[in-house]
Amino acid sequence: MTHIDLAGKTILITGASKGIGEGIADYALQMGAKLAVHYNSDKTSAEALVEKYPETNSKIFQADLSKTQEVVNLFESVVKEFDTIDVIILNAGVFLQHSTNDPFEDWFKVWKSTIAINLDSVGILTKLGINHFKNQNGGRFIYIGSRAVFRGETEEYLAYAASKGGLTSLARSVARSFGKENIKAFVIAPGFTRTQMAESFIETYGEQRVLNEIALNELTKPSNIAPLVALMCSGQMDHATGATIDVNAGSHIR
Repeated sequence: MTHIDLAGKTILITGASKGIGEGIADYALQMGAKLAVHYNSDKTSAEALVEKYPETNSKIFQADLSKTQEVVNLFESVVKEFDTIDVIILNAGVFLQHSTNDPFEDWFKVWKSTIAINLDSVGILTKLGINHFKNQNGGRFIYIGSRAVFRGETEEYLAYAASKGGLTSLARSVARSFGKENIKAFVIAPGFTRTQMAESFIETYGEQRVLNEIALNELTKPSNIAPLVALMCSGQMDHATGATIDVNAGSHIR
């Protein structure tokens, strides 16, 4: 394993109890980071993650990111516990289906829920993070986006695509606006990644359907994404601020 030293870094990561977030969090903990591990419902997985690395003094924090006040409380609780945050990784998100053939009320309910979690919470944590980073002479944001921003999504995932498009534009705007204040922002744009959510898709449609879309012989795993995020956290990629890095096994090449 490539060693990227994150000792002395305090990192808040949302949605860290499963999937891509868990993979990133586990790698960062191995590299010595102190983590604020956010979760919504899977407390057991979040606890198990930090208990593997007691020497880091990491902590878990619960919040429902669809609720504005809980997002604010999450940030304030992390600052109260750790005093300082060096990196905020905005990973949490939902991938909810809502076909345009659905009744309007049902369609719009999913739209609002998706935007609240995938974009509103990201905007709130960005605003609070900017203020925090200004007071401590800098920091880094890492946004987990999607290839959907660049190739589009299928019609039943319009809200998801829109939310990730907004996230990507936000990240770029933060990079342009606050670089002189030592604040950097990056985007990772994954494609189909082997997570718990992906397994349900594979069970329904078969793994071959996914493999036919990509250029490589195996699906992307969270462990393929984690080292890149850690490099961004370390400061060694600061001159790539504003960049979007595609990690999609060659399924969409720009």
